[in-house]
Amino acid sequence: MNVFPSDFTWGAATAAYQIEGAWNLDGKGESIWDRFSHTPGKIVNAANGDVACDHYHRFRGDIEIMRQIGLNAYRFSISWPRVLPNGVGAVNEKGIDFYDRLTDALLEANIEPYATLYHWDLPQALQDQGGWGNRDLVGQFAAYAALMGKRLGDRIKHWATLNEPWVIAFLGHRSGEHAPGLQDEALSLQVSHHLLVAHGAAIDALRATAPAVQAGIVINLWPSETMHNSEQELKIAHEQWQQDNAWFLDPLFRGSYPADVLEKYGARAPQILPGDMAQIARSLDWWGINYYARHVVGVAGPVPGSEYTEMGWEVHAPALERMLVRLNTTYALPPTYITENGAAFADEYNGDGRVRDPRRTDYLYAHLDAVARAMQQGVNMRGYFVWSLMDNFEWAWGYTKRFGVVYVDYATQTRVLKDSAKWYAQTITENALAPLNI
Repeated sequence: MNVFPSDFTWGAATAAYQIEGAWNLDGKGESIWDRFSHTPGKIVNAANGDVACDHYHRFRGDIEIMRQIGLNAYRFSISWPRVLPNGVGAVNEKGIDFYDRLTDALLEANIEPYATLYHWDLPQALQDQGGWGNRDLVGQFAAYAALMGKRLGDRIKHWATLNEPWVIAFLGHRSGEHAPGLQDEALSLQVSHHLLVAHGAAIDALRATAPAVQAGIVINLWPSETMHNSEQELKIAHEQWQQDNAWFLDPLFRGSYPADVLEKYGARAPQILPGDMAQIARSLDWWGINYYARHVVGVAGPVPGSEYTEMGWEVHAPALERMLVRLNTTYALPPTYITENGAAFADEYNGDGRVRDPRRTDYLYAHLDAVARAMQQGVNMRGYFVWSLMDNFEWAWGYTKRFGVVYVDYATQTRVLKDSAKWYAQTITENALAPLNI
């Protein structure tokens, strides 16, 4: 039985656009995800986040659910256009008031708030000016960070600047499957650089306005592993790691992009201004890793013998342990959190007050075990946030994928704790992995 440190952070994570709803209420501005989800053909079943889980109106009940599970931390994101409808300029006091009330209610429940400044919902007004492809966004994001630090930094200690810059840059600007739906590789690379520079500028802004805060960033990582360990497979796996992961990790922790990747991109590589790399490599108080699955080189189709989630992602927790140990030996890391980890399965609710999701419980058990094993090898892991607190709007998949440990009936907004939530609650209570046969 793996026992965790007494001060280990046990949390759950969400994102504003995925749960809040109230997309045009109380002065909120339009986001790129509002525009994208209202564009025909972009989202499965023409779904959108207009209502989502109605967390904007139901947050107190959702905090009560967090208390039932026993969470001591909750990771959420702030909707930039809710507080600054145009991204800059006039502040929407009703928007900030929502996050004021949410923060105070969390603290009253003895749940530590972990705020993310940007989880993909850029104000559409800024996208109309070029979005993350426009260098001006660096300063605009820093000003937004300063505003939030000034207004909430007295109560929110832990802040993340960005969530998953890889997704923002490449799914939003290269493949186009996410908002703003662009398909331009050179642009996506420039966006990735602007995101990192903006991150560094936001770190400075947070510390200037709220010196006591703990500032960090959240990176999604998909390790590449090989099927047969051949020389060719190892070469491909290395290239994938460099291109997808080191592209963000090296600037943050070494102050430079991987030379081999820059050379490969050639003329498509981003324009880097003097001082940019030092800005990106600001020291971090903590950082978060979002981990769901690995890439496997050398196999066409599913890995024989492996289980897959509804997203088509392989379930393979040992890769998380290996990756954490590798990162710890490669970089000088700040305290590390798993800020997202979870699985989508086809959960059903028959009205009897119970949602049976043993595959998700198995998934969480295996991945928390991997975290514990990494800690035993010297990795400075401080906490774990399950993705997600509740079923929600899963971006381009709409409402067809359920990641929550809490079931949401979208027609009635009824919430039901799944069996995985009850298992997680027992694990939190015992501060050790609960048995799987509850």
